[in-house]
Amino acid sequence: MSAAESYVCDTLPAPKLAADHDVAAPRRAEPSQEATPRKLCFRHQRMADEGTNLKLQQALDAMPLDDRQAVNAIWSSFSSSSHPCRALILQGLLTMCCFSQLSLLTEHLAHLIRIDPFACFPREVSLKILGYLDATSLCRAAQVARRWKALADDDVLWRGICEQHIGQKCTKCGWGLPVLEKKRGYRPRSLSPPIDRPPSSKRAVPEDHEPGPPIKRQRSSDESEASSCDQASSCVLLTPIPSSTHSLTRPWKDVYSERMTIERNWRRGRCTARTLKGHTDGVMCLQFHESLSYPAFPVLISGSYDRTVRVWNMETGVELHTLKGHTRAIRALQFDDIKLITGSMDHTLKVWDWRRGKCIRTLAGHTNGVLCLNFDSNVLASGSVDTTIKVWNLRTGGAFTLRGHSDWVNAVQLWDSNPSARTEQSSVSLFDVPGGGSLSPRGASCSATEIDAGKMLFSASDDGTIKLWDLTLRTCLRTMTGHMGQVQSMKLLPASDCDGDELPVDVENSEEAARTSQPSEASSDTTRSAPSESPADTTTTLFANRKKAVLISGSLDNTIRLWDIETGKCTRTFFGHIEGVWAVACDKMRLVSGSHDRTVKVCLRVFCFSRVVC
Repeated sequence: MSAAESYVCDTLPAPKLAADHDVAAPRRAEPSQEATPRKLCFRHQRMADEGTNLKLQQALDAMPLDDRQAVNAIWSSFSSSSHPCRALILQGLLTMCCFSQLSLLTEHLAHLIRIDPFACFPREVSLKILGYLDATSLCRAAQVARRWKALADDDVLWRGICEQHIGQKCTKCGWGLPVLEKKRGYRPRSLSPPIDRPPSSKRAVPEDHEPGPPIKRQRSSDESEASSCDQASSCVLLTPIPSSTHSLTRPWKDVYSERMTIERNWRRGRCTARTLKGHTDGVMCLQFHESLSYPAFPVLISGSYDRTVRVWNMETGVELHTLKGHTRAIRALQFDDIKLITGSMDHTLKVWDWRRGKCIRTLAGHTNGVLCLNFDSNVLASGSVDTTIKVWNLRTGGAFTLRGHSDWVNAVQLWDSNPSARTEQSSVSLFDVPGGGSLSPRGASCSATEIDAGKMLFSASDDGTIKLWDLTLRTCLRTMTGHMGQVQSMKLLPASDCDGDELPVDVENSEEAARTSQPSEASSDTTRSAPSESPADTTTTLFANRKKAVLISGSLDNTIRLWDIETGKCTRTFFGHIEGVWAVACDKMRLVSGSHDRTVKVCLRVFCFSRVVC
């Protein structure tokens, strides 16, 4: 007989008969006899923990003495038998059982044969096993028992699932979840409740409000209410949230659930609409920010043909500020934590402290209306109706002009192609420091080292072209042609944000895939020494160590085009809109376009899956 067949589980000793002579003082154990530990299998260990033998002993004690002896003899004989003998005894017992006994066996076996693996495995092994499940299976496992729920809701598991899905397409299930600006940490609720203006002309003033200078004339009730609202809004925008000593974070399961809900809404075209009323004419530009250090609520800033800029609380829909100063329509704006820059048809750009609602400086230099702008930590670029591009160095105050387009410049986009070339002072702007220096708008002379190496600029124009500029050389490197109409918008997407199969090259749909980039005749109006080699010769050197990116553009020829930055070729053309495309936006997961045909199309990676009709 093999060792496996001769092995017998060292079960608990069978219950003994409780005879009258056994009820006596327990015998003293001999010193020479040492208790050896018994080896129990998982089931008998569970029986020991549940006290099953104690219950059997109590039931046995309630029986007559003869019956107790007979039952104890059967139990003892079965316990001392080998596994083959036990199997033969059980088969014989089953043939003797009636349906009532078989029903009793079925009732007990349904519970006895169930083994909870997570009750016997270490926590690390249990988490390793659950790590092979997907999100749906984990949610189902959490409904089994409390122990399972504690393991299935562990942050380690859900963090791995979030890393596998958020911002990229999962290789197993094919799903991807959006990257939201909202951080994982908890944020307090909005500190600015909706302002309900009472019918009376007087408003309560906070106790800690300091009275301002005396006014020269009695203002109307509307002006008084607006002033009080502006003061209250400024307090909300200027008061930072006190940092707590203990950082609170949400469970990773909640993060996954939130993003899964948003992704499903994107796929099914579900959304809720809120109307913000305040502008008296068409809204031409806007930007929102959800991850500001303070205030705690998301902020929306909009510019309109009514010559005003308005700051909104997106949670409550309350207007916080109305910025006035431009004399004509506002066509472009951009803001960050500190400043807001607006461009207007009055030929000027204005820099605002949007938290206080004050204009810091006015930048003049264009000879016609400003249509677009874009800035980063130290460079501001603006495009105008005068067909020129102004580049303002926010670090030194210098400015110069780029010429090359033959029609309106509708969009500009900065690109830091060599982030390693940033200097220590590159993140400091004149407008980030109170009382900063002034800007010279008329082509101030400045050396090439004032702008970090690798700083690029894309510009799109009504002449149907997109140009790539090197701001250090102040030279146009490439001219991308292919659109049959005016290019109204563009979006730059770094290659690191794209999967290999996300933006494939489709030669059949790309009408300009074989078209080479044309040499540019653009130049800068600033006098400077020419480089030792021509721009065409330096193109390969400039792009050698730079990060590849993908450019997406929308045009009034009803198409959206994808461009390879290194070659300047159109790699793909998207059709679908029946009128001109005025705006495009994209991230890792989707491409969104807005058209004059009053539709917004949402495309997942390449395939259009949803359409929202305005």
